[in-house]
Amino acid sequence: MLHIVNFKKSYGNQPALSIPDFAIHAGIYWIKGVNGSGKSTLLKSIAGILAFNGDILLNDVSIKKKPVEYRKLVNFAEAEPLFPEFLTGRELIDLFATAKDAPAGQELPYLESMGMAGYVHKPVGTYSSGMLKKISLLLAFLGKPQFILLDEPLITIDTAALEVLYGWITEHRQQYGTSFLLSSHQVLNADIMPARILQIENQTISTALTDEAAA
Repeated sequence: MLHIVNFKKSYGNQPALSIPDFAIHAGIYWIKGVNGSGKSTLLKSIAGILAFNGDILLNDVSIKKKPVEYRKLVNFAEAEPLFPEFLTGRELIDLFATAKDAPAGQELPYLESMGMAGYVHKPVGTYSSGMLKKISLLLAFLGKPQFILLDEPLITIDTAALEVLYGWITEHRQQYGTSFLLSSHQVLNADIMPARILQIENQTISTALTDEAAA
């Protein structure tokens, strides 16, 4: 269970998001909200990238009290990923695999299914936006995450890569019980990947959930 407690995030004097108490159980969730509602702020806070007041716990592991243990349980892929341009994709994979205690060779089927073998040894500064997106998504699946956060995962990848991503999500959910929290302006395919909806509105998140990612 992911539990958000007394959460408050502001940018300067401008409040961005306030969540007094909110919990979600295992599953696939789609965060919806207008631009600027706080979707990316929430994901980055859960990922441990942004500082905030309050606490977030995953299965009773607190991001504030046990940050290293917590971060091994939560992986994140940004909407528009940025990496040091001098590193190769292979070097990024090795860094993340070490940090996440990933099993040896875990990345190989991901590289193959996304067709990345041809450029993974090149510096990421030479990558297109689609290539960067694919490497970012791959990194989010390394290790043994209990929650994977994907910010706008459907943009900058083609239809074939999107089908592969749906397959990754379905496999992890069915085989490992991994939960997913996605933010997307694109409509999720409810037939392939049913998701419950979380609504961010008026600087807080709604507890109303539905069983399908309806438009």
